[in-house]
Amino acid sequence: MKLYEELADHVAALIAAGSLRAGERLPSVRQLARERRVSVATALHAYEVLEARGFVETRPRSGFYVCAAQPGARAPATRTTARTTRVDVSELVFEILDAVRDRDVVPFGSAFPSPTLFPWQKLARGLGAAARRMNPWSTIDSLPSGSVELRRQIARRYLRFGVRVLADEIVITNGAMEALNLSLQAVAKPGDAIAIESPTFYACLQAVESLGLRAVEIPTDPREGVSLAALESAIETRRVRACWFMTSFQNPLGATMPDEKKRDLVRLLGTRGVPLIEDDVYAELHFGARRPQAAKAFDGNGLVLHCGSFSKSLAPGYRIGWVAAGRFARDVQRRKIMTSLSTSIPVQDGIAELLRQGGYDAHLTKLRAALATQQTALLDALRRHWKGGYRVTHPEGGYFLWLELPRGVDSLELHRRALEHGISLAPGPIFSPQREYRNCIRLNSGHPWTPELERAVQRLARLATAV
Repeated sequence: MKLYEELADHVAALIAAGSLRAGERLPSVRQLARERRVSVATALHAYEVLEARGFVETRPRSGFYVCAAQPGARAPATRTTARTTRVDVSELVFEILDAVRDRDVVPFGSAFPSPTLFPWQKLARGLGAAARRMNPWSTIDSLPSGSVELRRQIARRYLRFGVRVLADEIVITNGAMEALNLSLQAVAKPGDAIAIESPTFYACLQAVESLGLRAVEIPTDPREGVSLAALESAIETRRVRACWFMTSFQNPLGATMPDEKKRDLVRLLGTRGVPLIEDDVYAELHFGARRPQAAKAFDGNGLVLHCGSFSKSLAPGYRIGWVAAGRFARDVQRRKIMTSLSTSIPVQDGIAELLRQGGYDAHLTKLRAALATQQTALLDALRRHWKGGYRVTHPEGGYFLWLELPRGVDSLELHRRALEHGISLAPGPIFSPQREYRNCIRLNSGHPWTPELERAVQRLARLATAV
């Protein structure tokens, strides 16, 4: 851990313990540097980290102050302690997901961006061109790993982002969920303990549940991802067999691990021989100029199984995902044969055609701009209408916001009441095997902003004060 991170954690602990109270002025940067015997730059960086986490705020010409629980404050780090849990969340998840299929319901609870954001005509042309040129023997030659051309295109894309992945290491799958499930089966057996983020995407919980595994929840910071200290402790005490982490624009928090932390994560797991299943389906949806680096980039031992998909970034409904499985590639290939044998070859070739022509990057530029605009619109609407107090994440990509509401708010009850008014949301308990985060909700910002969405935020804010 860096010195500025240790200092930030120290100040955060004082705030959490009540030694520093909401609204209280903190020592100046120079005073903090003198008291802690660190450089001014280190002290300033520590305050910047605390501000990003939502613990402190800057007041012009006045300094740093402890944040009060006010509308718009950034969500704090989760405080779950690492523990092993048998997972049983499917019924709760299915109950809630049933509500988001109705197109007349405002889709704040959906896990998908608006289908209107994707280049359907270009995809259709690519699919048609690929089908006309398709060699019938490719339906056999591509078993089980997938289209040779698509795997080449994916490998080239990895190389662009500084990750060396061989095409032979890649297995094309029916969406990212198959890639993740095959990866999990390759590295764990029933009864094993798997480290997951807390909160985590409910599909991860369902996969762990269906395979008879035990979940070890690792506290996760809304800005920087999993706590490496808690993970190291869990590996030592809980006999963690593997990890499943979403390292960029994590669902539901939107957290992205800094590159240095990803390197430290891979190094930590490498020294203990623990595989990492890296769920990286949102990495292409960054708002900044640079795509977040994958943990896979720091993997020299083949222990990282990097899972991606075109479903969130290019072609929803085509169900094309993949895993760059490292040393586990052969095992994943065999499991692919035993489960679904192959993924649709014409569809794979159609995606490869679009990648080859360069249309993917042009589309991504438009998609990222749209998602960034939509996130800003939702955040602005929350500031205008939500007066009851909340904390919210500010992700730098993806399309999810995580809201922590006052302790008395029951998100499951809020979900039920919102549905009565034609609004869906994702309540916090579906993201935890312990059904925690009762006062938290995830909102989807992946749909073009409309007056209807504005009114829905206003209605949600009113409902939240009544539950």
